[in-house]
Amino acid sequence: MSRPDGPVRAPFRTTARRWALPAVVAVTAATLSWGGPAGADSGPAGLSGAIDTILGDPRTEGGAASVVVADARTGETLYQHDPTGRLTPASNTKLATSAAAMGLLGPGYTFSTDVLADGRVRGGTLRGDLYLRGTGDPTTLAADYDELAAGVAAAGVRRVDGRLVADDTRFDDQRIGDTWGGDDESSYYAAQISALTVAPDTDYDAGTVIVEVAPGAEPGDRPVVSVTPKTSYVRLDVRARTGAAGGEDTVAVERRHGTNTVTVTGSVPAGADPDRQWATVWEPTGYAASVFRAALAAHGVRVNGATRLGRAAPAGATALAAHRSMPLKDLLVPFMKLSNNMHAEALTKAMGYRATGKPGSWSAGTAAIATYLKGAGVDADRIRQADGSGLSRKNGFAARQLADLLLKVRGAPWYADWYASLPVACDPDRFVGGTLRSRMCGTPAARNARGKTGSLTGASALSGYVKDADGRELVYSVVQNNYLVDSVKPLEDAIVVTLATSTADRTTAVAPRSARAVPAAERDGALECSWRKPAPC
Repeated sequence: MSRPDGPVRAPFRTTARRWALPAVVAVTAATLSWGGPAGADSGPAGLSGAIDTILGDPRTEGGAASVVVADARTGETLYQHDPTGRLTPASNTKLATSAAAMGLLGPGYTFSTDVLADGRVRGGTLRGDLYLRGTGDPTTLAADYDELAAGVAAAGVRRVDGRLVADDTRFDDQRIGDTWGGDDESSYYAAQISALTVAPDTDYDAGTVIVEVAPGAEPGDRPVVSVTPKTSYVRLDVRARTGAAGGEDTVAVERRHGTNTVTVTGSVPAGADPDRQWATVWEPTGYAASVFRAALAAHGVRVNGATRLGRAAPAGATALAAHRSMPLKDLLVPFMKLSNNMHAEALTKAMGYRATGKPGSWSAGTAAIATYLKGAGVDADRIRQADGSGLSRKNGFAARQLADLLLKVRGAPWYADWYASLPVACDPDRFVGGTLRSRMCGTPAARNARGKTGSLTGASALSGYVKDADGRELVYSVVQNNYLVDSVKPLEDAIVVTLATSTADRTTAVAPRSARAVPAAERDGALECSWRKPAPC
């Protein structure tokens, strides 16, 4: 399985040159969790030796790495290893996507979802079709559709003689990105992309439902299974049973290909807390229309006609209700902290629409991102980007271009908001620490280093900013591919901690943690920790 970058659930709060190689710096683990200061050398030559030694760890055998370290203020390259080697960056792709979105759409950009009437309203009856029009908002909750339905009722509509039409034409109809894994179809981090969708939670996991499996009263009983949001769009096929108290929870939730039938298997122990898992839906436009239609009924609005998907609202349709998303600068927090793929893809297609005036597509969106990067001074001709999130195996970035991006955006007027969206090492708050909340704890990098993580099977990356022991800000980018071990994140951490521990004149080398010392939440290097729902990072 090619799996990407689940946390304890909580609502979102809108809160160059290569230096001459010296004698190898000794790097030996002094403790089980972190090899503390294991060796020291002076100047950039010491830095080169320290990072080279980390990259020589046996866990990298047969793999490839591209690494760049630079002075954030001057842009001077302090270290590089195969800096132009293009590798699969996984979710480090989101650095380019998010920066381009801020540059092209603007920090105040919002998505809109509107309800329009194609016909006259007389005596409480709309004599025509009712349109639900989306522009790609990945944060729309069932509660938002309920507010839209309330707006329709407040406009005096009690009956619709025509159909409910879901207008998702702001984006094209390609739902799945290029080379996304077929075995990830049911996994929430690979949900289908549409201009109309529903998020079941305030992490804004668009295009998914939450399936909760609670044990029955006695072992052998059928468990109690529910779906959030409540919807008839998904059909449950419950094959699971209640197991013995104290037994293992083996519940598995998976949607069958091409359907909205979700199969629940395994067992949940008697007396245990409910098991919660996320699953994608097939055709999110239909999901949104179903949730909205149910909300209309709850507000006393009856639609006589059927639901139709994918037809544009007429230019002369009358607006009845509207919803606006949070501004982009706030959306960046759940997007970047939790490495949300659906946010990345919605923004990519929104940029494609903005650039062309045609339905947003991956090709138009990635072309717009490349145009932004070139304008910012990043050599986009040396990058291949196929999607916005990094799920595609066709993406190819080198550490040089990632580091250049990190350097160039520092001068942007929106930089402070973008910088704040990067996960912070060892900060326990999910919407501060994000995918780094359990990493580099107990080191000088804790609550110092910021960076974007990236994880696919055989691909790992970490790029961002860290201050050294002198307070000098450094830019770093580490991209690793083609390793066979479960995770090489301890090597990324060791490089960043080495930078945080060192000064301009003295490098203190830090040894990578051993596999035994890595917390269980970090051992699966093929999956971002925020994607292992509902387990914490």
